Amino acid sequence: MSTVALVQAADLAAPFAIYNGAPRSVAQFLRDVARVAALLPPTGPVLNACGDRYHFAVGLGAALVADRMTVLPAAYAPETIKALRASMADLHGLSDGDLDMALPLVSFPRLDPEAPAGSVFPPMPHIPLGRHAVMVFTSGTTGTPVGHVKTWGSLVKGAHTEADRLGLRDGAWSLVATVPPQHMYGLESSVMLGLHGGAVPHSARPFYPKDIAETLASVPRPRLLVTSPVHLRALLTSGVATPALDAILCATAPLPLALAEQAEERLGAPLHEIYGATEAGQIASRRPTREEHWRLFPGLVLEPRGAGFVVRGGHVQTPALLNDIIEPVSPVSFRFHGRGADIVNVAGKRSSIAFLEQQLLAIPGVLDGAFYMPDEDFAGPVARLTAFAVAPTLTAAMIETALRTRIDPVFLPRPLVLVDALPRLATGKLPLEKLRRLLASDAREVGQGHG
Repeated sequence: MSTVALVQAADLAAPFAIYNGAPRSVAQFLRDVARVAALLPPTGPVLNACGDRYHFAVGLGAALVADRMTVLPAAYAPETIKALRASMADLHGLSDGDLDMALPLVSFPRLDPEAPAGSVFPPMPHIPLGRHAVMVFTSGTTGTPVGHVKTWGSLVKGAHTEADRLGLRDGAWSLVATVPPQHMYGLESSVMLGLHGGAVPHSARPFYPKDIAETLASVPRPRLLVTSPVHLRALLTSGVATPALDAILCATAPLPLALAEQAEERLGAPLHEIYGATEAGQIASRRPTREEHWRLFPGLVLEPRGAGFVVRGGHVQTPALLNDIIEPVSPVSFRFHGRGADIVNVAGKRSSIAFLEQQLLAIPGVLDGAFYMPDEDFAGPVARLTAFAVAPTLTAAMIETALRTRIDPVFLPRPLVLVDALPRLATGKLPLEKLRRLLASDAREVGQGHG
């Protein structure tokens, strides 16, 4: 079986990542991988819960070297861990923090400083392309999370494709990411781009605008920011001064064109958007300020399947059905019209949750927001559109008045619930179950309105 190196690197002394404020070489990374691999139990998959991006990459490499699959659930809720253990009795975790899980845990060790010159390092591991590298779970935004296995070969090929599309091959790009490595987007665009895309990731996952700006300022140019619309909006509205960027990568939710234009103007760098799904991984990209259509990555093909499309070829190891409404415009490009589960029909009129949310977020004073259509089991025989908004300076009535100028009255939310914060995952996504719980909980203010 053919193999490929764990890290694509011509020079083992070259920086692999920025860790504890300093470059950490490829050679030291291999040493760290060998050390953690020796700590893993002799059998069983590994749930990699490391919050530090470098620790996560070391844990991923250690599992690959030890022929263990890495398991990446979207959350660590007790019921999630219970379900995983029911299907994987020998599952164990790897954590670099105080994580309370009903699971045997391996504590990530304290790493040695950069080894002195002349130290002996392990040889570069070569991993079989067909090895099951990770099982990544969907976020649960449309229902119960589902796991999908990715081979090492598919991840490597995807990283090469993404690096070529973004132009990362020339020079060592400093990479700062606000999204966690456990998500498919974070795995592909902040970890695999370090292993096989020529980028040098920073180990931190900055969340607040000030932390994002400071982390970016601590790394040399060229700088790539890997983020989500939620994090990007927070950064741009914060007023925090941000150092010059050279590229921005955004995914996990629809990106309003106005936000993309503002990002390019304020941050002085081209913004590229990634389209993908956990089932297939990344499959297309575009620069929204310059092109409406999404361009497929090389080797990928869209095929009709019922009312939808299947993507196959290239780095997509198993043909995957896309749960979105797309319209091919050429063999290599398409329009995106929204997620299939996002389409709502009220009084014979159709709209999408994504469009409605964009109109809500465009209202001055609304810091975050989401629309939700409860199912009949939860809402009763008459399910009505609901919206949640984080808007400390506004009332529900003020938001409804602004919405009336932006959307058809039949789509006005009833109720409109003001909350202090939305229970988003670290990626910015909102799982369906969390929205159900939010609707069932006590709200600070509810505006019922009348169409």
